Amino acid sequence: MARAAEIGLVLYPGVQMAAVLGMTDLFRSAMELGRKKGRAGPLLTVSHWRLEDGVPVRVDAEGDAASRPCVLVLPPALGDPIRRVEAAPFAAWLRECHAGGIQLASICAGAFLLGETGLLAGRTITTNWVIAETFERRFPDVTVDTDRLLADDGDIVTAGGVMAWVDLGLKLIDRFLGPTIMLEIARQFVIDPPGREQRYYSTFSPRLLHGDAAILKVQHFLQASEAREIGLDLLAAQAGLEERTFLRRFRKATGLTTTDYCQRLRVAKAQEHLQFTTRSVDRVALDVGYNDPGAFRKVFARIVGLTPGEYRKRFRS
Repeated sequence: MARAAEIGLVLYPGVQMAAVLGMTDLFRSAMELGRKKGRAGPLLTVSHWRLEDGVPVRVDAEGDAASRPCVLVLPPALGDPIRRVEAAPFAAWLRECHAGGIQLASICAGAFLLGETGLLAGRTITTNWVIAETFERRFPDVTVDTDRLLADDGDIVTAGGVMAWVDLGLKLIDRFLGPTIMLEIARQFVIDPPGREQRYYSTFSPRLLHGDAAILKVQHFLQASEAREIGLDLLAAQAGLEERTFLRRFRKATGLTTTDYCQRLRVAKAQEHLQFTTRSVDRVALDVGYNDPGAFRKVFARIVGLTPGEYRKRFRS
């Protein structure tokens, strides 16, 4: 009989134990449901791992002590991201595991530990939008897409915000036990099955730590004016730069064109209005600077992934 697929959860300094315990319950519930349904083939087990003097140690008694996980998951962390000196022994172990065919996954700030392995270089990953800029400065050879809740390269999977452990957990259940069990577990836990996007929940968080004082001045101007005055000549004058130089430096500093940046500022303000007021969508469009409500709806849907009406229905206080 084929052995059960084992998912290992890594206990590193600062790890959020609530996520560790939540994933443990999720996987054990899926395993029990698989048994009840008489599912043929390997089931699922979960294990916890830590390092002792640089040696990986299995800290729970469930399953075969000599077994190797199919996947090692780096849960979210509490507090500041793990420091390089603390991450070094874990990174060496994770690189060895990956070379041996073990899949790796991270959630939220767990991506910092995964980043220290060097295995993310040249990849596009996701993490919490709140810490994305810090991650990009620490790992400049990695592309971060915070619109995505999950980024799956097969051998490495990354998940977004703290509670994205739910989405990663369901994805792994689907992978090892199939969609029927995954969907039933989602219903039992009253959680959405995979398919939602992190951008539904995020608001625009501009890069401000890029070190370009001229561009930062323009960003503060746009924030104060709610991006209503966006003429290129005006913005370049605010920066004290020639227009072509301004456009090049703005894109380098913020990662966005001036048009996209201003659209995101306006949409972020619209999200507030939709969540906390009862104004019509057309009124909100005018309030944030769009004279054409149809154009506003298209921009909003492109950036948020939901229409204004869908966003209000989901998030209105």
